[in-house]
Amino acid sequence: MGAGKTSVSRYMARRWKFSAIDLDVYLERREGRVIRDIFAEDGEAAFRAIETDVLREVGESPNPSLVSCGGGIVERPENRELLERLGTVVHLRVSADEAAGRISNKSTRPLFNDIEGARALCERRAPLYDAAADVVVDTAGKSVAQIAYEVMRALRRRGDVWPQPKDGQAAAEERDTLS
Repeated sequence: MGAGKTSVSRYMARRWKFSAIDLDVYLERREGRVIRDIFAEDGEAAFRAIETDVLREVGESPNPSLVSCGGGIVERPENRELLERLGTVVHLRVSADEAAGRISNKSTRPLFNDIEGARALCERRAPLYDAAADVVVDTAGKSVAQIAYEVMRALRRRGDVWPQPKDGQAAAEERDTLS
């Protein structure tokens, strides 16, 4: 939470014409309920099972997409295996304190009302994120555009996407974003 997954994937989708899916939004639309209600009515175990089903469903699409997953997706070993099979996993690394500073409306992210709890959760999940990730990008102090360009460079280095020809304006924009 608060790493910028949704913002970065949206930026990349607009900038480089990728298809992007926010797994939490997809899940809520499919279920006809918000995640908070699923947790309250059915519990975390039921939510995690739905999340796995949705990840599998999205992963079966023949069209490549950027998929921003909820922060807890790595909790289930089955999800980590799915992520490994489905494509390149990018971990946007953020500390609990940095994430808390980015979240303006804590009512949508109640975990950050208890910063100690958020820190403990981040520490517990960190090894799971690192194990699942093919690429790790530290997001501290960076804008959405800077993070997106860093992710794109990493994907190009890996051969996951091809560089697009740059016109003069695009090259200048990239230089400005990276400075």
